[in-house]
Amino acid sequence: MEIYEKAPAKINLGLDVLYKRADDYHELKMVMASVDLADHLKIESLPTDEIIVTSNKAFLPVDKRNNVYQAAEILKKRYQIQKGVKITIEKRIPVAAGLGGGSSDCAAALRGLNRLWDLGLSMDELIEIGMQVGTDVPFCLHGTTAKISGKGEIVEPIVSMPQCWVVLVKPRISVSTRKIFQIVDATQLEHVPIDDLIAAIEAQDYQAMIANMGNNLESVTIQKYPVVQKMKDKMLKFGADVAMMSGSGPTVFALCQKYSRAQRIYNALKGFCEEVYLVRTLP
Repeated sequence: MEIYEKAPAKINLGLDVLYKRADDYHELKMVMASVDLADHLKIESLPTDEIIVTSNKAFLPVDKRNNVYQAAEILKKRYQIQKGVKITIEKRIPVAAGLGGGSSDCAAALRGLNRLWDLGLSMDELIEIGMQVGTDVPFCLHGTTAKISGKGEIVEPIVSMPQCWVVLVKPRISVSTRKIFQIVDATQLEHVPIDDLIAAIEAQDYQAMIANMGNNLESVTIQKYPVVQKMKDKMLKFGADVAMMSGSGPTVFALCQKYSRAQRIYNALKGFCEEVYLVRTLP
């Protein structure tokens, strides 16, 4: 039996780090949306009792360091699955980019294995398992547009963000989310108006949405990696409606209502970076 799952990338329309919790995680308030840049997973049964993960990207670890492998291992142990599985990951989302690629792959694997092994797990059960792998997994299980709080486990879907074009650019660096959060001082951050952002999205008011977008991790990442600010500046110079870092970076995205403007930004940035994508938001 073979099952196919799509694993879309995410962008942060709003990211507000509120404070450091007693469990050493940070309390977050965010708005995330899925975009039409995705990895693809093929999940198939094996006659032998083993987990095999393969990928089209040679640099991607396919052992216990891989989020997909971890998800399969947790399910096998918890539900005493005596069957094997092979999961093939076709990577299109840049790695260590702030786009949630590893988390989305994990979510896709959980959805697919739930079907393959006929486990009948609810969304809440999948989220609880996914949180053992990564804090972006709960959103990736839901997808579309949502408000996220806690350390990432509380996901409240909202109406999809207004449709627009998205230009994504990943500079030639990788950023560790863990290391960025290690140096964050939440008391020094300027907070993002997440509630106003959500109200704008629910009203489908594009101009109000972009006016209230923000990511207060930008100041932390840009201090270590100034190229992020340079990419933002170039996007705005070439006509972006708004330009912002996604997650802990380093990927920067621009939103445009007009395709011609998005195409111009895409073409201009191809001269500066290899990894540039022009996609739509997902309804």
